[in-house]
Amino acid sequence: MSTSFHLLADAPAQLLPARELMAFTLASHIILVPLGVAFPFITLVMHYRGLRHKDATALLLARRWSAVMAVQFALGIVTGTVLSFEFGLLWPGLMGRWGDVFGIGFGVEAWAFFLEAVLIAIYLYGWRRLKPRTHFLLGLPLPFAALLGAFGILAANSWMNTPQGFSLDSGGNPVDVNVWKAIFTPMFGPQYWHFVVAMVLTAGFMVAGVYAVGWLRGRRDHYHRLGFAVPFTIAAVAAPVQFVLGDSIARSVFHKQPVKFAAMEIVWKTDTRVPEYLFGRLNENGTVSGGIKIPLLDSVLAGFSPDTEVVGLTSVPADQRPTATQATIAHWAFDLMVLIGSVLVLLALWYGFVWLRHRRLPASTWFYRSAACAGVASVVAVECGWIATEVGRQPWIVYQNMRVAEAVTSTRSTSLWIMLGVVMAVYVFLFGSFLVILLKMRTRWRLADRQQAAGGTGRPPEDDLPYGPRAPLPVGDAPPTGDGAGRPGGDRS
Repeated sequence: MSTSFHLLADAPAQLLPARELMAFTLASHIILVPLGVAFPFITLVMHYRGLRHKDATALLLARRWSAVMAVQFALGIVTGTVLSFEFGLLWPGLMGRWGDVFGIGFGVEAWAFFLEAVLIAIYLYGWRRLKPRTHFLLGLPLPFAALLGAFGILAANSWMNTPQGFSLDSGGNPVDVNVWKAIFTPMFGPQYWHFVVAMVLTAGFMVAGVYAVGWLRGRRDHYHRLGFAVPFTIAAVAAPVQFVLGDSIARSVFHKQPVKFAAMEIVWKTDTRVPEYLFGRLNENGTVSGGIKIPLLDSVLAGFSPDTEVVGLTSVPADQRPTATQATIAHWAFDLMVLIGSVLVLLALWYGFVWLRHRRLPASTWFYRSAACAGVASVVAVECGWIATEVGRQPWIVYQNMRVAEAVTSTRSTSLWIMLGVVMAVYVFLFGSFLVILLKMRTRWRLADRQQAAGGTGRPPEDDLPYGPRAPLPVGDAPPTGDGAGRPGGDRS
């Protein structure tokens, strides 16, 4: 029997459903994370542009994006809360023994969520109710609150990868906790900035992709051009930065988590002059099937020299490293992330070349087709990054201190499978509802734009400044009621 089957036989029955449940909820939540972390920043950039250039279209876009941001944040709160509960319900061994060491990260994230909710509410309320400058200034803390939330969760995760800031007593329990060392672990800096730039890049491509689809469908007015250009420019600037940061974090993993690096690069034996495999599958006997082999490249990438020694998986016993299957999963995820990132850099360079040479947006249909796909591709890259991070650390939940099997709940596996089915059904409903709400908002906005363009004012929708007076209602419409009644510039959308 192979090593993998031996390890699986020794694992408790509830380990697989617990892992599947955690993986599903995390993979679902992470779709929303780029919008939660970076969308406020993109919205405020558009808002600033509108104020600086007195551009009503930019202000209208910022206002509509803020509504989407609020709906997305509400869904993110739900999925994020589920994840927080799962840490305690599925992994009581982790939280029971190590919660006092790294739990402060979750506390920081909770406070950041609360602060961000308050700031989003103020920002939404401020349209047409506050002076333009005051409203914009009150929105400025929003990106910092989002970064604070990312700080908390990345501090916890980086500690699990490179734990420090504690000593162990005779019973193996942590004592003498140093909170600052537990937060600022060796992997925290590289992991945090790699994550933050990934969120900015992904959110930019996601938002721009919506307007790229509009361009392909013939909507090429100022509204759609601006809706595409601002987020895509932000993403295009972030793409090459992320490429450099990605190389940096890979080198950090090489030095600080050599066994994970070996899994990500499917290196079996410690050696120099190690080849690089693009994709391929690691077998139980250490051979690699398929893929593209590039001689010497792995050593060169790791240490800028073919004589660089790369630690292999066999440097540690079988029960202290990922299985061949897990290593292959981490390797494919890592390679796919790098491939997508490289393509996105090329797309950003295409955009930058056209802009610097002609001072206009690209005109190629293929560019906008690629841009429309870039948002989905960047989300896939983010998912792959987390897969490489988490699967490559196996079998440890706290690297070299606690195995995943030691942390898992004692709840029966049948109950966990049922819970997984329920959670999947609930999430399908939640994300379906989110999509329906977005489509209804889009339909309402398009209807408002058509009515305003042809309803008597003769002005395009971008001329209705969110801080200015309301456009006159068509004859026969009822007067406004509620907060906007009798007030200049009452809420129209």
